[in-house]
Amino acid sequence: MRMRWWALTLTTILVSTVAISVPAQSASFSPEQQNALDSSKYIYVQSTRKDGSPSKAAEIWFMYYKDAVWVASPVTTHRVKRIQAGQTKAKIAIGKPDGPSFAAKGSLVKDPEVNKVMFETFAKKYASDWSSYDKKFRDGLADGSRTLIKYEPTE
Repeated sequence: MRMRWWALTLTTILVSTVAISVPAQSASFSPEQQNALDSSKYIYVQSTRKDGSPSKAAEIWFMYYKDAVWVASPVTTHRVKRIQAGQTKAKIAIGKPDGPSFAAKGSLVKDPEVNKVMFETFAKKYASDWSSYDKKFRDGLADGSRTLIKYEPTE
């Protein structure tokens, strides 16, 4: 009897430990959001101000990659400063300001491999304008005047 109690206690502890150590998974995109991400040229980012209110939506180039939306912004933008200050919540509308949207958590990322994928993606996606912006994006990400932001869905 004592052995069963010990085995039950150990099993409970192990199951609890595994449940606690499994990282929370981010939300995924709905089919409507996925279609919009695949076909849209722009997203509209509303970062969250210190008082909790949403900012004005900013139209921005983006890349959909590894279940997240990526942008490259100058470090002087409010969206970057808010993330640096711990205000990571944002609303992302896809395609147009009133398009399919999702709540997101933004994080600043330094990853040369993602930079490379972004440059290749932008060269195709924004082919008519990329030659005017290519150097600005590459130099900015290299010298730190621009940063990658990764927006992951939270709901």
